[in-house]
Amino acid sequence: MPEARVGISGWVYPNWRGDFYPTGLRQADELAYASERLTSIEVNGSFYALQKPANWVHWRDTTPEGFVFSVKGPRFITHLRRLGDVEAPLANFLASGVLALGPKLGPILWQLPPNLPFDAALLDRFLGLLPCSTAGAAAMAARHDERMSGRSWFDAAAIADRPLRHAVEVRHPSFEDRQDEWTALLAGRGVASVTADTAGRYPRIDRLTADFAYARLHGEEELYASGYDDESLDRWAAWTRAHLDAGRDAYVYFDNDVKVRAPFDAMALIARLPRPGP
Repeated sequence: MPEARVGISGWVYPNWRGDFYPTGLRQADELAYASERLTSIEVNGSFYALQKPANWVHWRDTTPEGFVFSVKGPRFITHLRRLGDVEAPLANFLASGVLALGPKLGPILWQLPPNLPFDAALLDRFLGLLPCSTAGAAAMAARHDERMSGRSWFDAAAIADRPLRHAVEVRHPSFEDRQDEWTALLAGRGVASVTADTAGRYPRIDRLTADFAYARLHGEEELYASGYDDESLDRWAAWTRAHLDAGRDAYVYFDNDVKVRAPFDAMALIARLPRPGP
């Protein structure tokens, strides 16, 4: 049965303490607290730096059975290398321990920078590199460079092979101008086009290109800050239910963290959606 996964982008926010997180809750217990109230979380620390294998194992073991993480791909690949010559960095990322999440590994999110315009050849080469299964990801991880020696985890024998999903969020206006070409490239690879709500700052492309849907809600009126009122949450609930009714999984993440709206909006959306069956 299709599932809706709703959550937040990251969970370590000092200004959430004493608001979403109860006063006195240990920082070490914040992930467990959040995962009991949400159905998924985007790991965003992986965007800034490769994580240690022990981190991935800890996150896996701290969250309830059936919980799912989406994982944000490294900015070294998207923002610094700008998708070019990224075979080794991609192998290093996959070797860093992300596969240790096992069945809790959901889609990998690739957020492109605002100054990266549409380039069909570059984008298609990058999409073609993305492994479509965990076995393929483990095989790619084995090609990591020497920097990962002694700090990698990609035990192919311990990984149950299953499909691996990817989603791409774009921010340059040229993608909106050429969205037919862009979505055709994504659909050809089975990669999801992220539907991003960014208070009008960046393109909003709501197109189906994969067997699942992915939305990131950064704020309806003020980027990263404004919350979603009942009417807006009802609209996003309808968006999510439409994908479920069509047999597609849907992932929705709130990234409006500045004023501590994200976790409460996520819980409010979860309450509007059908509960999974037994």
